[in-house]
Amino acid sequence: MTATTFLIGGGWDERASGVLYGPFLAAAGSRPTVACLLVDEGDGAADFVRYAAALRRAAPCTPVPVLVPLGGALDPASLEGADGLLVGGGLTPAYQEVLAPVRARLPEVPYAGFSAGAAVAAREALVGGWLAGGVAVCPEEAGEDLGEVEVRPGLGLVPWTVEVHAAQWGTLARLVEAVRQRESPGVAIDENTLLTVDSDSGRARVSGLGRVHTVRPAGFVRAYRSGESFGLTM
Repeated sequence: MTATTFLIGGGWDERASGVLYGPFLAAAGSRPTVACLLVDEGDGAADFVRYAAALRRAAPCTPVPVLVPLGGALDPASLEGADGLLVGGGLTPAYQEVLAPVRARLPEVPYAGFSAGAAVAAREALVGGWLAGGVAVCPEEAGEDLGEVEVRPGLGLVPWTVEVHAAQWGTLARLVEAVRQRESPGVAIDENTLLTVDSDSGRARVSGLGRVHTVRPAGFVRAYRSGESFGLTM
């Protein structure tokens, strides 16, 4: 996989399109072809139109839909010829089920993950849940149709667990619980916020309208604003 991964915490503020998608498209090359991988829960075609518009607002490019039916399987051959891969949002457990079996066969191109796509980029993917031992740690509406907080194998593109929609959905506490359970660090990304993860420099940089929080196993939580960065090792 590419040395740079782009994690977007969700959100559709058009003012942020250039900030959120511009760095990814620049890494993919001049007028890149972007495979937009979406788990189709019934409105995949309409969802693709929305992503394509956001990408085109950021820079000239050719978005191509790759729609996988809910419960279906991804053929990695459908991603051939793409200069970049954007994995969209939706039901996070479904994205994990689609991507985990083929993670070793994904193309070595720049990766952008939006919401669920950001969560599954982690080595250990936080796919949902709203309870920890039966006690609520976030709103039930953010549970992704799961009860207890659940972590599954992810793509391994970034070294920590990833939470999304952090401020908007109130999920920072869920990440704190996942970090406590797994004793491995995590990051929580607000909507309309980009975390650019560069393994070559060993840094992660925050851009956009919100914040990114890091959570360490010792319990230390820190917030980072746009323009700030932190090391990949916590």
